Amino acid sequence: MTTDHTAGAGLSEEQRMRYSRQMLFAPIGEAGQALLLESRVAVVGMGALGAVLANHLVRSGVGYIRLIDRDFVEPSNLQRQMLYDENDAAQSLPKAEAAAAKLRAVNSGVRIEPHVADLNPANAEALLTDVDLILDGTDNFAVRFLINDVAVKHGIPWIYGGAVSSRGVALPIIPGETPCLRCLFGGPPEAGTVETCDTAGVIGPIIHIVASLQAAEALKLLTGANDWLQRKLVTTDLWHNHYAAVDVSRSRQADCPCCGGGRYEYLDSSAAGEWIHSLCGRDSVQIAPVSAKRVPLDEWAARLAPLGPVERNPFLLKFKPDSERTLVLFPDGRVLVQGTDDPVVAKSLYARYIGM
Repeated sequence: MTTDHTAGAGLSEEQRMRYSRQMLFAPIGEAGQALLLESRVAVVGMGALGAVLANHLVRSGVGYIRLIDRDFVEPSNLQRQMLYDENDAAQSLPKAEAAAAKLRAVNSGVRIEPHVADLNPANAEALLTDVDLILDGTDNFAVRFLINDVAVKHGIPWIYGGAVSSRGVALPIIPGETPCLRCLFGGPPEAGTVETCDTAGVIGPIIHIVASLQAAEALKLLTGANDWLQRKLVTTDLWHNHYAAVDVSRSRQADCPCCGGGRYEYLDSSAAGEWIHSLCGRDSVQIAPVSAKRVPLDEWAARLAPLGPVERNPFLLKFKPDSERTLVLFPDGRVLVQGTDDPVVAKSLYARYIGM
């Protein structure tokens, strides 16, 4: 579809001034800007990629942006997660809330809705099905395949992106038109078979390259410029000067369980009692109940204080059972076990101190 950008769109004078340089770009124009102002986007993950994505969207005038992230700001984030500062880390602010505060100061005309939540099968449809586009700012494949299930089931485009070391990848996925993520990769890689931020690190510039590629495709989709969408899987390595665009247009699989068979196995995995997985670059394991539970942090602070140091703010509680590990409790029942990347160790500590 190609949008007619000659039609007037009824922008206010303030909007015309704010977005004047963007509207001078002929493929967007005034009508395209009006479409952006009416658009709704969800950003899943407000770490490195998500921070850049949300920044682009807010500044470009996307009317409604939902920020979804389960985590809080730590000093190690500041090297590449450009929306956050030392004060955010010192206060252990949830990334979604910290990002929303920064972005509201950038553009008060955009409605920004933060959700301090872990995307899982129980909440994915509620959080992702009332938007026009989903952007991937995550750091793990389990969540990406969950996004893919929701997007295909409800016919919502999404834009896959990932970065590690000096390498990055980006691809728009349009249900019914392009291959879905399961067509391309089948399922998540086996644990330990791919590099992560823990094992290979990551440099800041690759984050901006990948997120900017994603944001450019988002602008095309939201302004109806589908004829110009990137139909190739773009990969790049900034350090070793590699760039490739792989044509995946013929990679749709008729026997794909998701877009071919209508089986949404990651979305239907709610029979599991919880999601347990290691977090990229964090030496941490998250344990998240699939069915959200409201945890009274005041009560837990009183219960855990006799057992070790406790710190809390309005969004989370930190408990140190020993000198090496920290348990971080969130009001929705999630727990981060910091100081280990072993799910067995994390589950043992969870059972011992939380037991819910």
